[in-house]
Amino acid sequence: MPAPQGYTRLEQGSFLLMLVLVSVLFFFLLKPFFSPVFWACVITILFYPLYQFLLNRWNRRNLAALATLTICVVVGVAPMLFLIKAMVDEGREVYQLLESGELDPGEYLEKVRDGFPFIQGLLDRFNIDLSLIKETLTKSAGTVSRWAAENTLSIGQNMLQFFVSLALMLYLVFFLFRDGTMLIDLLIRALPLGDGRERHLFNKFAEVTKATVKGNLVVAIIQGSLGGIIFALLGIKGAVFWGAVMVLLSLIPVVGSGLIWGPVAIYLFAVGSWEKGLILTAFGAGIIGLVDNLLRPILVGRDTKLPDYLVLLSTLGGFALFGMNGFVIGPLVAVLFIAFWQIFILDFNNESESGDEDSAAVGELETENPVPQDEPE
Repeated sequence: MPAPQGYTRLEQGSFLLMLVLVSVLFFFLLKPFFSPVFWACVITILFYPLYQFLLNRWNRRNLAALATLTICVVVGVAPMLFLIKAMVDEGREVYQLLESGELDPGEYLEKVRDGFPFIQGLLDRFNIDLSLIKETLTKSAGTVSRWAAENTLSIGQNMLQFFVSLALMLYLVFFLFRDGTMLIDLLIRALPLGDGRERHLFNKFAEVTKATVKGNLVVAIIQGSLGGIIFALLGIKGAVFWGAVMVLLSLIPVVGSGLIWGPVAIYLFAVGSWEKGLILTAFGAGIIGLVDNLLRPILVGRDTKLPDYLVLLSTLGGFALFGMNGFVIGPLVAVLFIAFWQIFILDFNNESESGDEDSAAVGELETENPVPQDEPE
């Protein structure tokens, strides 16, 4: 790349080196706030059409951004806080039962063995000591109780950190609504990838983020709600708590909520509650499972244009690398990987053999779903 007019190549190289160093330093500066910044971007993408609608009606950036942020809090944040409170309350009850000994995981395992005598034969065949498993479960329950008692202060600090991150996220959302298109235009000008490619990649980022978040969250909330409802109807303790756990586990494709209702159904059969066990099994496999099998491919796979197996692998890999953020970041990385390789094939591969055809395809790519331009003041 030739040096800009008035600068030597050494000066340009030194400036680019300092640019990289400062950018890396800035990245590490923001690294502790990755989650609130990331989710601020996600929420902005999800609710941006509403912001655009209000801006077109009122023609006032600040008012439209504030109104959209208020709707975000009412629709998304407030129900989440209510669910967290209910989950904490029921989790406290479970902890108290563990502490008092009324809830003994080993006892439940014993009942399952008594209800299904053939299990003992299978365990003996594979040289598995049930008493050791029972002892391990009992010790694990005691360890959880001790950990909760010893880390009360740490749990309180984590809750404080959560609310600080939540406040920071909402603060960023306001400015991303107001100045988002300006920041995108600035990035398009700054990145040396070609404006058409950059707009295409930004559009892919927005498409996949909306599809993944809406699809996975809708499926998870429906499955968790259905699971909590059936638990409550069957008189199973901690229905809200287990429903919330099913919401979290439902973010994992294929297995998801079955990790909760499956063992509970087995326990119901073991203790002789055949009617409840059959109802829970039929409801879990026929209704809760059907939601995952029907809605997830429609809401996630279709909009992200990823095959089901790649959605599963990228989601699991995202969880492994990024924790709870991974259910969005995993499919996003997979789609960007495919998008970059598509651009590479169109722009660089066999360029001499099919230059005209590739140029036409790239022109199509660059005009597809352009990033919105800046709005009026």
